[in-house]
Amino acid sequence: MLRVATLEDVTRLVCELPEVTEGERHGNRTWFVAGKAFAWDRPFSKADIRRFGDEIPSAGPILAVRVGDLGEKEAMLAAHPEAFFTIPHFDGHSAILIQLRLVTEKALREAVSDGWLACAPPKLAAQYLNR
Repeated sequence: MLRVATLEDVTRLVCELPEVTEGERHGNRTWFVAGKAFAWDRPFSKADIRRFGDEIPSAGPILAVRVGDLGEKEAMLAAHPEAFFTIPHFDGHSAILIQLRLVTEKALREAVSDGWLACAPPKLAAQYLNR
């Protein structure tokens, strides 16, 4: 049985990465590296829910994570279609959404690490990769 991931699991994973700070942006928990947000709690807005129309939006906490570019976004969405998704609000943006109730810990860890790498200064990213 799949263990449901929580925002506390996200906190644990991001705290394993160098120079991460936690704060709040738009009223939601957000994790930063070098002042850049790389992951954040992303509940659906009223406008998001209206865009779903008759479709039922994903339940449970949703995590938004930066990716390196739109090509990486497409690759990540294809690699984990059961848990990774996007919405029209994110069209053209280098970020994905993750249904925490459906993601494996391995996929969550990789997504958070990739998001951190997309935002970390090059020298810090190189030190992390060469550890």
